[in-house]
Amino acid sequence: MLPSALTDVIEALSRLPGVGSRTAERYAYFLLKADQNVAKNIATSLERLHDGVKSCPKTFALMSDNDELSPLYDDPRRDKTTVLVVEEALDIYAIENTKSYDGTYHVLGGAISPMDGITADKLHIKELIARVEEDQVQEIIIATNPSVEGESTAVLLEKLLHEKYPELKITRLARGLPLGISLEYADQITLSSALTNRTKL
Repeated sequence: MLPSALTDVIEALSRLPGVGSRTAERYAYFLLKADQNVAKNIATSLERLHDGVKSCPKTFALMSDNDELSPLYDDPRRDKTTVLVVEEALDIYAIENTKSYDGTYHVLGGAISPMDGITADKLHIKELIARVEEDQVQEIIIATNPSVEGESTAVLLEKLLHEKYPELKITRLARGLPLGISLEYADQITLSSALTNRTKL
C-alpha cells in the first residue's frame, strides 16, 4: 500500500548489515520527511563511494583514489620495520584512535573460515611475507579478532612467518578480561586468554 518509491528505499536499506525491516522503514520515513538536501547529499556520497576509495597496493588499507600508497605507509614518520596485521581495513582506525602506534599496517582481507569459503590463499598473506624482506621488518604484531577464525589465522601466520624468517619477532595484542566486566559475562576465548596471559602481582 506504500508508494513504490518508498518501498524501494526501504528494501534497499534493509539489505544493510544489522538493519531489519522496521529500522529500514524508520530510516526511509526520516529521509522522506527531512529536507530534500539530506537525501541528495547521501545519494551523492554513495555515488562517489566506489570511484573515490581504493585499496593500497602495499598494505591493502583504504585510501583516496588520488593516492598511490596509503598515507599510513607513505608517511616518513611511520616506522616501516614494524607491521601490525589486522583482518579488515576498518580495524586500522580503532588502533589509530589510540594514538599510541607509529608503525605500518597490513590488511589480510578477512580471516580463515572454510565454512564461508575463505581459505589462506584468498587472504593477503603472501604479500605480508614479501613485505618482511622488502621493508626489512623487525616485528610483526598480529591483531586478528579474538574469534575461532581469528585465532586460526593468527596461528597460521605465526607458522608461515617463522618458517620463512626464524629470527623475526612476532607478537600479538594482549588478550584478557576488559576493565569493568564480570566473569560470568566473559566468553570462553577471553577467559582462556586471560588465564594464559595472567600477570604476577
